[in-house]
Amino acid sequence: MPVISVITPVHPPSLPHLAEAYGSLVAQELPPGWSWEWVVQEDGETGLLDGALSPDERVLPGSGRRGGPGVARMMALSRASGELIKALDADDLLTPGALARDIAALEDPAIGWTTCRVLDLFPDGTTAGVDSDPEDGPIERGAILRYWQRNGYVSSVVPGTLCIRRELLLRLGGWMALPASEDTGLVLAANASADGWFLGTCGMFYRKWDGQVTASAAHNDDKERLARMKLIEERAELMLAGQPWRTPSASAVATQPSRALG
Repeated sequence: MPVISVITPVHPPSLPHLAEAYGSLVAQELPPGWSWEWVVQEDGETGLLDGALSPDERVLPGSGRRGGPGVARMMALSRASGELIKALDADDLLTPGALARDIAALEDPAIGWTTCRVLDLFPDGTTAGVDSDPEDGPIERGAILRYWQRNGYVSSVVPGTLCIRRELLLRLGGWMALPASEDTGLVLAANASADGWFLGTCGMFYRKWDGQVTASAAHNDDKERLARMKLIEERAELMLAGQPWRTPSASAVATQPSRALG
């Protein structure tokens, strides 16, 4: 049975939102034969997840030495069994049908990854969209990277919506070893290496609240931010200059000899 592994790193401020994230997973309806697993990883070894998760065999809690969200995601990946890997932050929510749409898009062997439209979710329950979304459909290699470079290192897609083939994720080296923006680094590396797909239907509610990491002063420190962006850009440019990644099945189709008709 094919599995889509949903990976969620957790730190103390985000813990109260886990129940809602789980509820959004339980509400997912997958294509016939598919199942999901939720690999939840504490960034640390404090017992934060003890008793915090529902007793569901599809929920796989774990912990490890504190190293930031990128390290937590990678340690979660070591326990994941899925051929597709879906990102979900602990304070965000999937919309109905989100996983099924990712799976459907990745049925095309030429597509290596997906992202989707999001709505910001505010504390009063209201939502708002953004105007930088790409068109629904395929995303060519380098398109997200070039937009990011032209717009002050702001991406046209939300990295937290990424769904990616496990093989491609590992070939890219996984999430970057950065204190933040590790998910942006992965999305840009994926875009520089393989064609993707943008799903124009909203697939996630992105929670806006005071405790989110991206709202912290450390995350927005100019010196550190520029250092992160430099490394992300350098890696992505090197990948864009190389050969595109293809799934084995897509490569087989590309190299199959043509046959004369008649």
